[in-house]
Amino acid sequence: MSRLAQTAGLTDIQQEILSTVRAFVDKEIIPVATELEHRDEYPAHIVEGLKELGLFGLMIPEEYGGLGESLLTYALCVEEIARGWMSVSGIINTHFIVAYMLKQHGTQEQKDTFLPRMALGEVRGAFSMSEPALGSDVSAITSKGVRDGQGDYVLNGQKMWLTNGGTSTLVAVLCRSDEGHPEGTAPHRSMTTFLVEKEAGFGEVRPGLTIPGKIDKMGYKGVDTTEFIMDGLRIPANRVLGGTTGRGFYQMMDGVEVGRVNVAARGCGVAQRAFELGVSYAQQRHSFGKPIAQHQAIQFKLAEMATKVEAAHAMMVNAARKKDSGERNDLEAGMAKYLASEYCKEVVEDAFRIHGGYGFSKEYEIERLYREAPMLLIGEGTAEIQKMIIGRRLLEEYRFQG
Repeated sequence: MSRLAQTAGLTDIQQEILSTVRAFVDKEIIPVATELEHRDEYPAHIVEGLKELGLFGLMIPEEYGGLGESLLTYALCVEEIARGWMSVSGIINTHFIVAYMLKQHGTQEQKDTFLPRMALGEVRGAFSMSEPALGSDVSAITSKGVRDGQGDYVLNGQKMWLTNGGTSTLVAVLCRSDEGHPEGTAPHRSMTTFLVEKEAGFGEVRPGLTIPGKIDKMGYKGVDTTEFIMDGLRIPANRVLGGTTGRGFYQMMDGVEVGRVNVAARGCGVAQRAFELGVSYAQQRHSFGKPIAQHQAIQFKLAEMATKVEAAHAMMVNAARKKDSGERNDLEAGMAKYLASEYCKEVVEDAFRIHGGYGFSKEYEIERLYREAPMLLIGEGTAEIQKMIIGRRLLEEYRFQG
């Protein structure tokens, strides 16, 4: 077990889960990750292994067949998985955001229908907010869900950057729905989350819904990132999350808080792996008659890298525990996501520098990490968005009393 990023106060069950996940990562993920990533190949056998471990049901309550574990346990598992290959952690992240949203906001019928199958990994979740011209401005969503004369909703619009777009079979989609919300209503009060069931795959996966194919990315390969095109997609009224329109923005933001803890955990995991690679290579590579680890300049780098790994891990754990306590954690989640992603980029770059010219070779694992780290700077909200959230919350907490 690594000496860095230890977590105090874990139960025996949590420690056993993490030990099992780490062993799986070391045996089943790390040896094949770089090869699969270079081929942009979906890690089907790894996903099957995660199903067998029960990880798709990790946070789903026991009454629905899950393990009923905390967000902290989940985040620590994500940290371990991202240490092996960040794309694999992305596969389970969107699944858990949808499961969490169902658990917190779904009707009883929706929970009974989906959560038991999600716990087994038979139904795979994804969620969709972003659009081609949207960026970070969620209020500018143009996709619409309009109720027709038969009581169903008809969805039209184009969504973007859908993780698990091809492999998922249940997608939580945020659309504008003006029903019951008069003109002039604040944009975030006229949004609804629709639960869209579909076939796995690409092309027309159900009438009115097309998944064009995978978006070719610089990194974060293996996992399928897609568009989501709705053209007369008919959805029954019982697939409005929670059964009431106009609550979609709040439901999504609640899920995104979980997602931001996940991204922070991914940053911690990738940074840990980069440190492991850097400190190992520094003891093997010789220059001027001794291992480069004995040069002060390299020791300074290692010291800075390890400190950043520890700091990011501590903030991620704090954010997860705050959410588990039932308290508002948007400040802590924003801070953790911001710090962990920035530190991850810096630690990976330092490990890349330690490798010298070999870091530029695809034969070395650090090359893959160098391309993966930038995704964390924008996923689940850019650094700028996190700083806006943090700044606003700080002004709430430290309001000047004049």
